[in-house]
Amino acid sequence: MFQNSEIVLEELPGMEDLDWHPLHVRYARRVQLERLIILVIALVASTVAQFVVGLSLSPSVPIWVLVMLFAVPYLGWPVISVPRRGYVLRDKDIIFRSGVIWRSVTAVPFNRVQHVESSNSPLDRRFGLANLQIFTAGGSGSDLQISGLSAENAEKLRVYILDKVGASIEKH
Repeated sequence: MFQNSEIVLEELPGMEDLDWHPLHVRYARRVQLERLIILVIALVASTVAQFVVGLSLSPSVPIWVLVMLFAVPYLGWPVISVPRRGYVLRDKDIIFRSGVIWRSVTAVPFNRVQHVESSNSPLDRRFGLANLQIFTAGGSGSDLQISGLSAENAEKLRVYILDKVGASIEKH
């Protein structure tokens, strides 16, 4: 006979009971360096544009003040946001949390995973970091991306998840 028992909400495990793994400690610095590069390129481009257009320096002073007012929180935000990100690897899924103001928690069950990929940019390699992308059935892009893992942990997670989904992998 079919039964569908009621579940008591108070008995469900809470998210605070999980053992969250933080992102690598160098990830905030890596994001800050990337943002600094973007700011320098923007400042150089705006300075060149001012000389090409022929603007005088006096109107550009407020632009520099505005840029500096924008740059401080833009460069400081990773120090606040990165420590609030983390992941939990469980027997049947992986969970990722992020966000300071708008928080999100994403759980990807292993039985839905089709493809797992680790990648890194030249800046990531400089800091010894990598990104892990998890693709599930029916998605057009990655359903979960965890940036800021050590390159070694990203590869370990990739291999573990592929083993869990039963894929054959080529070990290096």
